[in-house]
Amino acid sequence: MPLPDNDFDVTEVAVPWHILTAAGHRVTFATERAGTRPAADPRLLTGVLLGKLGAAAEPQRFYRRLTADDEYQRTISWADIVPADFDGLILPGGHAPGMRQYLSALVLQEKAAQFWALGRPVGAICHGTLVLARTADPGTGRSVLADRRTTCLPKYMERGAYLLTGWRLGRYYRTYPAYVQDEVTAALADPAQFERGPRVLAARGTAADDSAAFVVQDRNYLSARWPGDAYLFGRRFLAMLAA
Repeated sequence: MPLPDNDFDVTEVAVPWHILTAAGHRVTFATERAGTRPAADPRLLTGVLLGKLGAAAEPQRFYRRLTADDEYQRTISWADIVPADFDGLILPGGHAPGMRQYLSALVLQEKAAQFWALGRPVGAICHGTLVLARTADPGTGRSVLADRRTTCLPKYMERGAYLLTGWRLGRYYRTYPAYVQDEVTAALADPAQFERGPRVLAARGTAADDSAAFVVQDRNYLSARWPGDAYLFGRRFLAMLAA
């Protein structure tokens, strides 16, 4: 699981980590420089605006456990990732400015292309799909997502969060000038391959209830929209590893 130094989403990292490690898997974390101890977006731990819009209590507990994990404290570097050494790749998201370090990293796109070629499970959630949208298939020159169905952070969610908080937080919710959905859709051979999922405002999937969650699986590729899909995303990814 590659991460930026700062600002990744608490839930999108901690929930899949909890699900996978509870099932006996070992999750290796990678940062730009080996040995960096990454940190989640602090606003998601305290509340983005007036104590609201942050991570729920259970993902925050998972995050506190995660930060004490040896693998988390001994990150490898992005450049040292050997895709053939791993059974799966998860690309989490986040929207705060520190995410650009990770979302725009050419070395990560190179590693993602190598991993994609192995045909092993690849999962991306929220902004994490941008890494794959920007990753070129060496054989075709197109994005590796060109022939896949996918979801990502829907435009209505990104725009709504920005309009709700911009008066106080500026462009905190606008990581790039283009919306995530627009960039991901542009990478597809057919815009119809993008699946927005049901409209949701605040309802999130939980450990016991997937009714508000949505993911898209196309062969070895799994994608999800936002933190509210993290539990279902983690369980589906676990099932892909088992298969």
